[in-house]
Amino acid sequence: MFSGFRRLVAVAVLTLPLSLIAAEGMVVVKSSYSAEATADKLETVLRDKGMTVMNRINHAEGADKAGLELRPTEVVIFGNPRVGTPLMQCAQSVAIDLPQKALIWEDSEGQVWLGYNDPEYLRQRHDIEGCDEAIGKVEGALAGFAKAATE
Repeated sequence: MFSGFRRLVAVAVLTLPLSLIAAEGMVVVKSSYSAEATADKLETVLRDKGMTVMNRINHAEGADKAGLELRPTEVVIFGNPRVGTPLMQCAQSVAIDLPQKALIWEDSEGQVWLGYNDPEYLRQRHDIEGCDEAIGKVEGALAGFAKAATE
């Protein structure tokens, strides 16, 4: 009976929208690859699309150097002034969230995820008005990058 209950709970959790599972304001996409391969693919896609990859931070390596354990966890920091500047022209405070970041991590079940700040969340956070075109471009670009890196 307990096994059936666990299966029911697992099914219920898997049917929840990812926005309920992820941190508020994040778009989360399931990856078909390892964390390292997902981050590698993301870097390649970003460069191919004219984005500048400013840094790649491997938090698991940092933890290891400190004698601690952490499942694979990487952050890729990237941007392009032609994309970010229009957002900052709408609300300069959005600069605190730029350049863009993508988080790639492996959960306790071994599943890899890629997450990034939802542009709609940034719109709300920074009270951005009248910049629908810029927000739409960012949404489309981020979704495309995530899809290319995870499928």
